[in-house]
Amino acid sequence: MTTEGPVYTVTGGDWDDVISEVGGDEKIVMNLGPQHPSTHGVLRLVLELEGETVTDLRSVIGYLHTGIEKNTEYRTWTQGVTFVTRMDYLAPLSNEAAYCMGVEKLLGIEIPKRAEVIRVLLLEINRISSHMVALATGGMELGALTAMTAGFREREEALHLLEFLTGLRMNHAFIRPGGVAQDLPADAEEKIDEFVKTMDKRLPDYDKLLTGQPIWQQRLKGIGYLPVDACLALGITGPVLRSAGLEWDLRRTDPYLGYEDYDFEVPIAHEADSYARYRIRVEEIHQSLRIIKQAVKKLEPGPVMVEDKKIAWPAQLSISSDGMGNSLEHVRNIMGQSMESLIHHFKLVTEGFSVPPGQVYATVESPRGELGYHMVSDGGTRPMRVHVRDPSFVNLQSMPAMSEGGMVADVIAAVASLDPVMGGCDR
Repeated sequence: MTTEGPVYTVTGGDWDDVISEVGGDEKIVMNLGPQHPSTHGVLRLVLELEGETVTDLRSVIGYLHTGIEKNTEYRTWTQGVTFVTRMDYLAPLSNEAAYCMGVEKLLGIEIPKRAEVIRVLLLEINRISSHMVALATGGMELGALTAMTAGFREREEALHLLEFLTGLRMNHAFIRPGGVAQDLPADAEEKIDEFVKTMDKRLPDYDKLLTGQPIWQQRLKGIGYLPVDACLALGITGPVLRSAGLEWDLRRTDPYLGYEDYDFEVPIAHEADSYARYRIRVEEIHQSLRIIKQAVKKLEPGPVMVEDKKIAWPAQLSISSDGMGNSLEHVRNIMGQSMESLIHHFKLVTEGFSVPPGQVYATVESPRGELGYHMVSDGGTRPMRVHVRDPSFVNLQSMPAMSEGGMVADVIAAVASLDPVMGGCDR
């Protein structure tokens, strides 16, 4: 039983008779999701209703549980990247970056400057693609289907670029402990420039289509209200916290990867509602494009992986004639010239490198808020423990505060404004 009091099974009859039987103060319990196009993923919401008004809301999670955190304990430190990238699958590069920054802190190493700039480039392109999905799916859930088709069109531009730069559209495993897997392709700067120009040209269309649209404003303004004190009490971060007026962005408040050297704004609002969160995400796309332009100018020739051969895996990776795998020079060296190189390559790939004992907490500002990795090493070649503070999981706590007392239709707007990704939430 999910409710107290009588449960009514309506099997026909006149509607007025049915209503009079239910009586005045009886409540309806409604199950929304997890298989529902408007719950923003496999999220289940159990609503208690009086008419159309939500009197009680409970979020039910766990439908996308993967056990990724536990899986990393059975893989080498480098192999862990291929797992964590699948948590928040709309921001895979944020997961890779935070995980690798944690490993690098434990190792006590600094990555080359070029690798740092490449990471920033990838993170900001990924932020744009993630925010585009937030706008597109939010539009779809509220019935603005043109917003969905436009949002996914722009996301495709970002994913095409990421595929060109890393080889994959999603789950890249491109950011590795010590740097990145390989250097950017020769004409990367040209492709990035094309992407920036395309986005600069198309973004104003969203203001015409959504921002100034009366129906869009009426569906979002004053909906999902969550003031700054409630955000702080619940640990809410990201665009939701910034929509309540607090300028808290880890790229600015606790810089990493040299973000302190980039010139960009942290957009905030004070309305603390769904419309403010929408506007913040649109403005963050503009700011990401601004950072991308600066990052391209900062790209200087140099290594993209640490020099330490005990860490740099896969060793000397570059595209060979078949379009994949190690360079022919490296294969020639380990297969025909140096037995020591072959043994080292074999041990590095199969066993991995040892990480000194200790624990660390590494954070990045993911598109949804503070993404933190608490990592513990016992001195071995595998993590002893990896625990993730995923912003979707924390932010979902605010659903009752945002929705109770409002209408059922406004629950959809509120959950869309949070933009939770259930892969990260359930892990």
